[in-house]
Amino acid sequence: MITAQPQSFFQQKNIALRLILVFVLGFTVNREHLCSNQPFVTPTASLPSVPSVIHSSLAKMSFDGNLSFENFEHAARDFGNRYHIMPYAVLYPKSVSDISSIIKCIFQMGLTSDLTVAARGRGHSLQGQAQAYRGVVIIMESLQVPKMSFHNGEVPYVDVSAGELWISILHESLKHGLAPKSWTDYLHLTVGGTLSNAGISGQAFRHGPQINNVYELKVVTGSGQELTCSEDQNTELFHAVLGGLGQFGIITQARIALEAAPKKVKWIRALYSDFSAFTKDQEHLISSENTFDYIEGFVIINRTGLLNYWRSSFKPKDPVQANQFSSEGRILFCLEVAKYFNPEVPDNIDQVRVF
Repeated sequence: MITAQPQSFFQQKNIALRLILVFVLGFTVNREHLCSNQPFVTPTASLPSVPSVIHSSLAKMSFDGNLSFENFEHAARDFGNRYHIMPYAVLYPKSVSDISSIIKCIFQMGLTSDLTVAARGRGHSLQGQAQAYRGVVIIMESLQVPKMSFHNGEVPYVDVSAGELWISILHESLKHGLAPKSWTDYLHLTVGGTLSNAGISGQAFRHGPQINNVYELKVVTGSGQELTCSEDQNTELFHAVLGGLGQFGIITQARIALEAAPKKVKWIRALYSDFSAFTKDQEHLISSENTFDYIEGFVIINRTGLLNYWRSSFKPKDPVQANQFSSEGRILFCLEVAKYFNPEVPDNIDQVRVF
């Protein structure tokens, strides 16, 4: 049997405070320069031009990667698709020194330059957090150094670039018989992106969000310093950056906690029509000692055939199909759970009692 590890009061309080902070910050956006009246704002039209001395300072810089002053419409979009803010330049870093150098240069210009900087992973932010009004957007996916380095000791972990995708970490860690403890539901996201938010999925009730499963970070601060931080080193910076939405520094590398990867999983979905019964069962499963390894609940809208295809989704480029999605007015609640097990160890996985 797999039993949940009890958390101390301090750990529970720490997780709660972080989640509250992330929630609040997620709705705190500076809209002073956000444009909502037109799909795009171009530097040559509505935006004030950057002084030539600033352009000259940036243009003459040398990078391992590339600093582009054109063709960066993609950097003015995000998953929320509500705000489209044209930057002045886009950096495609190939080294941490690229990030450090440009931030240090902008920092030395002082506040009068009005240049802002935003780190962008896969652009899954919702309200323009990965965009920079007449500033510099740093495309973190370009940062692929250092390569993943696994430590298979008593406390296993992996050192990985902040621009790496979680799906890649999954594939590589499984080769070592390991896997991260906490995930997001969608794995095609960057490490730095989710650690700058929280990284929450069905394992969070047991291990906490992803930001609670990090041993060490390498960060470039707002002045361009390259610092290492952890629970024991630069502690204040460590806790500020995790879940800090990029406001306290740019994560360039992370040391992620790993555990032995399960060989098999029993995956179950239960549908409810009664909300009270749904929440009661979910709370019971989360608080039980003998429970599942993954627990997540969500709401779905019922319609003909939904029980067979309720996880189907619509492509953004297919509005006709999306418009044909008509609800019959009935709301269902789904409880999705999973139990990990090793088929070589007798565990009576089909007979586990949780109620």
